[in-house]
Amino acid sequence: MAVPGRRNGMEEDDNEDENALFEEEGLEDLDSHTPPHLRAIADASQQGDLDALRLALDNLEGGSIDEPVEDGDTALHLACLYGNLSCVELLLERGANLEATDEDGAIPLHDACAGGYTEIVQLLINGANDAARVKRMLETVDAEGDTPLHHAARGEHADIIRLLLASGASPTKANLYGKVCI
Repeated sequence: MAVPGRRNGMEEDDNEDENALFEEEGLEDLDSHTPPHLRAIADASQQGDLDALRLALDNLEGGSIDEPVEDGDTALHLACLYGNLSCVELLLERGANLEATDEDGAIPLHDACAGGYTEIVQLLINGANDAARVKRMLETVDAEGDTPLHHAARGEHADIIRLLLASGASPTKANLYGKVCI
């Protein structure tokens, strides 16, 4: 897998002594960006391991369920991104914030829409509990000005598009590039 900011291969004149990929200090722990007390939560949310997630949440000390675990994503972002419905349900039961933003300004609804996870999108909308919160979620834009509807449209997820429109999403809201969803 490519590592951002590093070369993926060696040039002919490279040697092991000069190539950081082969030096101990050049090897990066894949979990190094996830705080140690949140690694089990992040892993379980990504992998859809409900039992491991429950255990990790039960043993969470010194942190919040909404604390960023990776790239500004919360556990709820990761569960939505990877389509792990049962993990999303558990995180919501435990009080995860539906409107937590990642480093790009996206909320978990953006991730579920991008992935085409209709049941998760419905669960998130239902979890909002009031029309004003649903409206805020539908209008939340990420760093590129995209709403959850933009993400669903880009992925051609027709069921999600219909669901978002029925929930009040605007098909005419333009992103930073002037793109609208219709």
